[in-house]
Amino acid sequence: MYLKKIDGPRAVTLPDGSVLSRADLPPLGIRRWVASRKAVVVRAVAHGLIERDEVLERYDLSEEEFESWCRAVQNHGIQALKVTALQKFRQL
Repeated sequence: MYLKKIDGPRAVTLPDGSVLSRADLPPLGIRRWVASRKAVVVRAVAHGLIERDEVLERYDLSEEEFESWCRAVQNHGIQALKVTALQKFRQL
């Protein structure tokens, strides 16, 4: 079996005991960002699976957009990443 050489780990163990691997990341070129995909990317960066700069380049995200995801998760949890909840959490 051939494994592509990459920088960094192939998988990390999260505090809840689950394993997050590069295969769990959303596919390249994604245009529709749902809360679950955003959450996977934020967790991957937070736990060292992938570098922040690599995420910005790989998914063509702006720094502001990614930082807003991180702040939302940090302040209100994963539920804050849902588009329908944006207005509710902005008021808090």
